[in-house]
Amino acid sequence: MGTVLTNHRADSSRQGLVLAEAPASTFQRSNHSAMKKCSSLLHYLLLLTLPMFATAFAQGPSPLWNPRAARPLEKYDNPPAYIYRLETSPRMISPHGVFISYQVNVDANGNNIVGYAANECSISVDPTNTSKMAIGWRQFDSVSSNFRQGGWGYTTDAGVTWTFPGVLEPGVFRSDPVTNSDEAGTFFYLSLLQTFCENMYRSTNGGQSWTELQADGLAGGGDKEWFAIDKTNGPGHGFQYQSNDGADCSGNGVQFQRSTDGGVTWQPPIDIPNEPTTGTLDVDTNGNLFIGGEGFSPFYCVRSMNAQFGGQTPTFDQITQVDMGGVIGGFGGINPDGLWGQLFLTIDHSGTATNNNIYMLASVVPPGRSTTDVMFVRSTDDGATF
Repeated sequence: MGTVLTNHRADSSRQGLVLAEAPASTFQRSNHSAMKKCSSLLHYLLLLTLPMFATAFAQGPSPLWNPRAARPLEKYDNPPAYIYRLETSPRMISPHGVFISYQVNVDANGNNIVGYAANECSISVDPTNTSKMAIGWRQFDSVSSNFRQGGWGYTTDAGVTWTFPGVLEPGVFRSDPVTNSDEAGTFFYLSLLQTFCENMYRSTNGGQSWTELQADGLAGGGDKEWFAIDKTNGPGHGFQYQSNDGADCSGNGVQFQRSTDGGVTWQPPIDIPNEPTTGTLDVDTNGNLFIGGEGFSPFYCVRSMNAQFGGQTPTFDQITQVDMGGVIGGFGGINPDGLWGQLFLTIDHSGTATNNNIYMLASVVPPGRSTTDVMFVRSTDDGATF
């Protein structure tokens, strides 16, 4: 069975992945789901987990992932598998307490496609109509081959039923999908090629179809990239920002790039101080950009106050070391072929007393341990301290 989970991305080869949908009443009660009117359900689900501080299942001693060590790269390996015929079975619907999980990658009749697999999924929500969502994932047409493509699905009924149209470019190797949406409900999909260069796609119809915004590989970027959109009313409105882990298109270190035209063109990459990687970005209500990630073992939160000004070269004016209680692990134990998680940084856009609080959450391996804890930190002073 190959289904899709709406969780954060990790380099995994798991198949049995499921979409977790909160009950409708949860969304109705939320004043700012996803930290900005449901602009990202991923952020919403992250906040739901903060009080839980879950502990991962024990797997015995396992090696830690070194963010600077040589590791398998996103390159073409197995050829696409020959598919003689597609068999189906009933789609997965899995209740868990007040939540119900619905399978996403289904055929035209809503059935599971036997032998398909998917991982590294990323979900976005239309803030103008929260019943509309889109998910991007790594699509494997057969579990017999690790050849992956840019798969996607969309829903118009808050995640109960899904349409899986296929892949962005049939037969083209793609990985590391990241989706996002702007305040008008336009969806964006960032996708990595085997060249470690990227493409940005845009959808103006709720994820039903996608337009490639530049020729293959001209969106810059690199491995384990993530991007954010400035949704403020400030000078950087509509700007897009991305960072990657150093295995990138330019061949240099951990880098940052900016687009001032909605993801169509991308400015030359800029090195990020202390090289925070395997993390995410967000923009506060003042238009300040924050990047979170793991550097040379410590975690960092890095700020740029001038990235929002198109005529200026972005600089990073604040670098804060953050104690997350451990380091990111991987390539062993619960996930022998990838990471055990990544770091998520998100900012409160509620306009209330907690406005512009910065939250960071990650699955980390504490000192002296071989298993992970989910750890959470908060900053109430614009990232100066956590």
